[in-house]
Amino acid sequence: MRMMLKASLLVSVTFVILIAMVFSKSISSQTRPGYRAPRTFDGKPNVSGIWQAANTANWDLQDHAAKQGPITELGATFSVPDGLGVVEGNEIPYKPEALAKKKENQQNWVKLDPEIKCYLPGVPRATYMPYPFQIVQTPDAILVAYEFGSASRTIRMNTTDKSPVPSWMGWSRGTWEGETLVVDVTGFNDKTWFDRAGNYHSRALHVVERYTPTSANTMQYEATIEDPNVFTRPWKISMPLYRRVEPNAQLVEYKCVEFVEDLLYGHLRKKTTSQ
Repeated sequence: MRMMLKASLLVSVTFVILIAMVFSKSISSQTRPGYRAPRTFDGKPNVSGIWQAANTANWDLQDHAAKQGPITELGATFSVPDGLGVVEGNEIPYKPEALAKKKENQQNWVKLDPEIKCYLPGVPRATYMPYPFQIVQTPDAILVAYEFGSASRTIRMNTTDKSPVPSWMGWSRGTWEGETLVVDVTGFNDKTWFDRAGNYHSRALHVVERYTPTSANTMQYEATIEDPNVFTRPWKISMPLYRRVEPNAQLVEYKCVEFVEDLLYGHLRKKTTSQ
């Protein structure tokens, strides 16, 4: 009898251990804290693919409540959805005079937001607009193509070259830190915004991005933002990015210029007189 009890106890303990191992493996496969991405032929983590954010950061980087959109007749179609912020600490450290400008932007969003006019979205905003973007990776350069307005930029790897002129998408220089692609972006003009809430910057903007694969189809994105003309200190945003995995996933053209031609150039239209 004692031998049977021992055998039964041994079986029970073994079963519990096996269940614990399976559960632990399941949790590990979901969290993947030590995930190692597939490699390119030169041994670097492969981040190529079509990616997209799934949040409301393009409306407002900070926590925000739902509210009526700018055109009452459209009802809920263009209303602002509730959203959790992506800013660390939910605070953007504006200088007092710069905060006043931000509030003015917010009040006049429909007239002033560069997105309304189909201008290039800038960095980091291009990453979390509600459209996919594609990364194409080579050892010397990484191309990032965005669906909105057919925007694009080149991340130049392992170079110290500086931007020749200010530009909408800035000048991107990349390096690898283990599993993370680190991109140092400077050389901006002062014409882009961070979101539809009026958050903005000057030409002194400096962005450091970090792209870290966390599983086969997810990647953690972080951007540290510094602009001594507008903010009292650097601040950071972070969010997951998701690979588009549907069959035949691809970027399509979103040429939005034709939708804003009248807004931009209507005042130049030649007025005709009746005969």
